Amino acid sequence: MHQTCFAALVAAFSAVTPALANDGFGGLSATGLTFGQTDAVAMEAEDLFIGIDRIAVDYVFRNVTGADVTGEVIFPLPPIHVGYILESQWNLPEDPDRPNLVNFTATVDGQPVTLTIDRIAVVEPPYDEARPLSDQYDTPGRDVTADLARLGLPLSLNADTVIAAMAALTPAARDEAAALGLADFGDGYSFPNWSIVLRYHWSQTFPAGQVVRVSHAYENRSSGGLFGWSDPPEDYMQPVVDQYCIDDGTSRALAKALAQEPVDGEVYSMGLSWNIAYVLRTANSWAGPIGRFRLTIDKGEPGNIVSLCADGIRKTGPTTFVMEKTDFIPKRDLQILIAKSMKN
Repeated sequence: MHQTCFAALVAAFSAVTPALANDGFGGLSATGLTFGQTDAVAMEAEDLFIGIDRIAVDYVFRNVTGADVTGEVIFPLPPIHVGYILESQWNLPEDPDRPNLVNFTATVDGQPVTLTIDRIAVVEPPYDEARPLSDQYDTPGRDVTADLARLGLPLSLNADTVIAAMAALTPAARDEAAALGLADFGDGYSFPNWSIVLRYHWSQTFPAGQVVRVSHAYENRSSGGLFGWSDPPEDYMQPVVDQYCIDDGTSRALAKALAQEPVDGEVYSMGLSWNIAYVLRTANSWAGPIGRFRLTIDKGEPGNIVSLCADGIRKTGPTTFVMEKTDFIPKRDLQILIAKSMKN
C-alpha cells in the first residue's frame, strides 16, 4: 500500500474511532478458572460466552469422591508488561490501577463470591514464539514484588505513575534495578522490564458427591487495531491465515466487507480487528474431560467477519456462532479474529 493512501485510511479511521491514535493496541488473553491439578473435582459442563467487550462462563462442577474437597479457585490474568504500556496503546480501563482491573464478578450456586485480588510483579522469561499461552498463567516469571517495594517502584499500570517513580530513583537504586534486570537505563532513557500479574481467588468447598455451580464474568480487553486484507492473501499474510484458519470463503468475505472507496483508482480493504485469545487448556487442571462444552461467540454486528480454528461451529443468529462438544479435552487454545468495516 502506498504511504499516502495508508495515511488517508488511518485519518479516516481515526475520525471514526478517536481513541486509537496508532495502528494497533495491546490487550489481554483470557482464561477460565483453575483449581490446581485435581482428580477429585470434575467439570461436568462449561458454557462459555465470548463477545468483543465481555466474557462470561457458567460451570457445573461435581466432587466425584466421598469426601469434601476445599481449595483455592483462581482466576488469573496474564502478565501485563509495564514497559510495553509506556511505549504503546493498550486496551485497559481509563483507570488502569483500579483494584478490580477487568470488573471480574463470580457467583457460587447463585450467591455472590467475596474475592481476594493479588497484585504482584514478575520479570517474564525471554520471548519464545513456541511458548503456549497457558504457560503465562502457570509460570509467569520471577517474582520481583519485594524488589520493587524496596526500591520504591509501584505496582502500577499507569504510565505517568511509573515514569515519575523511575525518574525519582537515586543513582544507587538505578544501579540495583539494572543489576536485578528490572529496568534498562540510558542517557535520559529508562525502560521498565517488569510485568504486573493480577489473580482473583477464593476458598471453595466442593461437598462430597455434590454439584456446585459457578458463574463468572469480566470485561474482555483483547488486543486489536487496524486490519488490512487482500484476496487472495499475500504471502506475508500467511501467519494470520494459519492463526485464525482463514479459508477461501472467509478471505473473500473479509476483502468485500473491509473494502474502502477507491484511492487513486485502487481499492484497499482496511478495517478494525479484535484479536481475542482465550486459554482453554486451563480446564485440563480439573478431573477428566469437560462433560458438556458449549462455546458461543458474538461478533458484535451482523456485518462483522469472524474466523477461528474450531470444528463444528454453526451460525445461530445474526451475530452469534455456537460450538458444542461432549467429553471435551482442549488440545489448543482459542484464537478468534473479529474484523469490522470502517464504514459501519
